[in-house]
Amino acid sequence: MEAELNLSLGLNYKSKHFAIAMNTSLILRRLSTIFAVITLTLTLLAAATGVLLAFYYTPTAGGAYNSLDAIATEITNGTLIRSLHDIGGNGLIGVALIELIVLFLGRRSQPSWFIAWVSGIVLILTGIGLGWTAMILDWSQVGYWRFQIELGAIEAIPRMGGWLRDVLTGGGAVNTTTVQHLYTLHSYILAIAAVVLAIVHLVSLLHASKKPLPEESSDSDSLENLGIVSNE
Repeated sequence: MEAELNLSLGLNYKSKHFAIAMNTSLILRRLSTIFAVITLTLTLLAAATGVLLAFYYTPTAGGAYNSLDAIATEITNGTLIRSLHDIGGNGLIGVALIELIVLFLGRRSQPSWFIAWVSGIVLILTGIGLGWTAMILDWSQVGYWRFQIELGAIEAIPRMGGWLRDVLTGGGAVNTTTVQHLYTLHSYILAIAAVVLAIVHLVSLLHASKKPLPEESSDSDSLENLGIVSNE
């Protein structure tokens, strides 16, 4: 009688522990999926508003500032479009970072989650690259001098620093060629890469979420075995 009571208590404890673990896992899994959807939405928002801005933007040393000023003052909803573009770009980085924290808390480190992890990390780096290449695209005093400081740090990289500086600036001073190079990186390479990575990340996350974690499977098996022993 006492043995059966202890076994029943053990079964109840195991059941509660398994239920709590499953609920926590489900919540974290849903949160990570929600954040991935938000990340993709912000990426598409930044891309769409970027296309709208590109219709009026002039990637030249003097024309960049004047075109952005014209967008804000002469184009209908120009300020709103530019603000949404900034929100999409900055929000992408923040939400993606939060999502990685949720994935870490959910112990999503199994091989089936590898693509989700890699695409998420690369997406964050791409978002940072988008923000960095946009630094001088407005041709403001703050952006110009900040970029000059960044170039000094890049040039200090051993062996390849000078080459990287020439690629970014066009081989000379910071001028129209520099703006055009960064505009190309920002609009045609990094922006497209961000959209692709956001889609891949969400798809891989949904695919990996269908597979139970090893500890969930082991808990389920243990619970079934304990139930079988109890029935016997």
